[in-house]
Amino acid sequence: MDQAYGAIEWRSVFLVAGMLALGLAMTKSGAAGMLADKLVAGLDPFGPLALLAGLVLVTMLLTQVMNGAAVATIVAPIAIHAAQQTGLDPRALVMGVALASSMAFLTPLGHPVNVLVMGPGGYRFGDYLRSDGRSTLLIFGLVMILLPLSGR
Repeated sequence: MDQAYGAIEWRSVFLVAGMLALGLAMTKSGAAGMLADKLVAGLDPFGPLALLAGLVLVTMLLTQVMNGAAVATIVAPIAIHAAQQTGLDPRALVMGVALASSMAFLTPLGHPVNVLVMGPGGYRFGDYLRSDGRSTLLIFGLVMILLPLSGR
């Protein structure tokens, strides 16, 4: 049992726990609604796919430098508010956020595994962008094509 507790990365557990509280605070304080207003005002004239693309891109970019679970807990309330304002299905936008929060391919900072293989593999920072840029574009395209947006 001691070995199992020793294997847990407690910093990640506390980071996600803290971000859950931040996500709730954003919702209760109205910050998520305010950010959703800005996002909807800028992207809604271009249609629901533009709104989804904006949320996916913001989430994906934040995930390159932060823990994906933490990013999802921050961006998900914004996606829910944006969906409510536009009449879209909130589940579709939140699913886009969830998928984008796992797209931590572009930098070694996005995921602990990226950092672990950087030294032994002899990789440089730019190697991640060059090798995984196509994967990111492919997954982004698949999310945009396959994730249905219902509502409106």
